[in-house]
Amino acid sequence: MRVSRRHFIATTTVAGAGLLMPQRAGAEGSAAANGDKVRKGAVENPGFFRFMLGDLEITTLSDGRRSANNPEKIYGIDQDPKVVAALLEENLLPTGHLVNGFTPVLIRTGGELILFDTGLGAGARDAGQGRLIEQLKASGVMPEDVTLVALTHFHGDHIGGLMENDRPSFPNARYAFGRKEFDFWTDPARLDSPQKNNAALVAKNVKPLADKAVFLDDRAELVPGIQALAAYGHTPGHLIFRVTASDGRTLMLTGDTVNHFVLSLQRPDWHVAFDMDKEMAAQTRKRVLDMIATDRLPFIGYHMPFPALAYVQKNGDSYRYVPETYQLREI
Repeated sequence: MRVSRRHFIATTTVAGAGLLMPQRAGAEGSAAANGDKVRKGAVENPGFFRFMLGDLEITTLSDGRRSANNPEKIYGIDQDPKVVAALLEENLLPTGHLVNGFTPVLIRTGGELILFDTGLGAGARDAGQGRLIEQLKASGVMPEDVTLVALTHFHGDHIGGLMENDRPSFPNARYAFGRKEFDFWTDPARLDSPQKNNAALVAKNVKPLADKAVFLDDRAELVPGIQALAAYGHTPGHLIFRVTASDGRTLMLTGDTVNHFVLSLQRPDWHVAFDMDKEMAAQTRKRVLDMIATDRLPFIGYHMPFPALAYVQKNGDSYRYVPETYQLREI
């Protein structure tokens, strides 16, 4: 059954605050929604979180979580593994494995319903990811309601959900791609390079949608109030988005500028395996984090702990991750 927006908001938000009340779910259903195995009796979050930023309705959506062993082979690859382990231990985290989430973002403006990034898609569902469509529906939104899909970059965990059964997952949507990113990944040379697998996915999922796309350069306006900004390094054309509500309040969507809430923030200069230009990515990371910290802006990071909404506090050459709690509530 399709839930109307009016009925959904009336039954799930705090009166006067515009924030989603925590949705209760049984352990089994909730775990399935997040792709995680949980102990009997445990309850996970429902997989979506909605709040208001001025006139903008913003929803973060969990596409699932994934664990990986040997964090030192992903973060701080230019460091002594013992140093990486020590930082994890100092922050009360396991030293032998890490867990990252995947968090697309949905923004409802006056005339648009914009989805930023699309998760891993159907191919990852057996592994517990690819939950975006499920979470959209749970939040009261159908795939055909989405009017615009914007991508921060073209890695598989951001473009995998563009297609479902070889058809567009969001049949009524237009698209927005970074021009530099599109040109890089659709260059035929990529199909005979170390990036060939990702390039093949771009050819399958992104390129067929190009005739419905606009191409963004640095500082391009996506829609009124939302601006694309260059944040190159993670990929050649990686973009972030500055979101400004009608009352002037601002939120940053940082994509993969930072990929771990401790390792990437406390040591932004450390090299990350997934960054294609590692030194450029480190410089971009420090620049973006410094801006967010200085301007005291909330941000949503694609791989931050769900619901992925937080602030950053500067501490010398390091940064501290401060999860949003009630700073954005209008009580």
